[in-house]
Amino acid sequence: MDTVTIAKEARPARRKPESLAKIKLAARKLFVERGYHATRPQDIAREAALGHGTFYLHYEDKRACFLAFVEDARVELQHYVDTRVAASDGTLEHVLAATLNAIYDYSESHPGVLGAAMTDEAVIDAEGVQAVPLLVRWGRDWADTVRRSMAEGSIARDYDADIIGQAILGAIHQTGSEGFRSRRRRQDLVDNLTRFLARALKPRD
Repeated sequence: MDTVTIAKEARPARRKPESLAKIKLAARKLFVERGYHATRPQDIAREAALGHGTFYLHYEDKRACFLAFVEDARVELQHYVDTRVAASDGTLEHVLAATLNAIYDYSESHPGVLGAAMTDEAVIDAEGVQAVPLLVRWGRDWADTVRRSMAEGSIARDYDADIIGQAILGAIHQTGSEGFRSRRRRQDLVDNLTRFLARALKPRD
């Protein structure tokens, strides 16, 4: 074997952006349709019309691919939220309403994505170490928002921000799930939850 051949074999295969995009699109489709456990790397590669080995050029295993899918969903949703909050007048009620509408807009535009991304039991690796579930991460994001608002004086300062952050996220998640199941009007959900949270969070007189 000549030196050139050895060098070519030793050089790791380059990750092509177009194949990564296909893998991501296929993984997203299958995670939404089948769920984490019923989706295999070879299924993703087949859906992407790529060779099985191509999957492993981009991801170490299915778990890594799933976590990338979760992160993409988080970033997409955050963009929805940031855009709508930026267009509000900055008051607590309008920020809450804008955030709720952004979440529901994203859910309607990307059916099944958030449900798949919030599959907690699907993010356990071979060593039994669990990644931080998406819901918990969003609750922490809300906790950071609560801390900033407390510092600004727009939210009562006698709360534990970490507890309240998770409580807000829980209320949004449960209300959205039940509202979808019972086919409630979205505007009723937004109006009622916004009033409830705003009244609970406002500084005491």
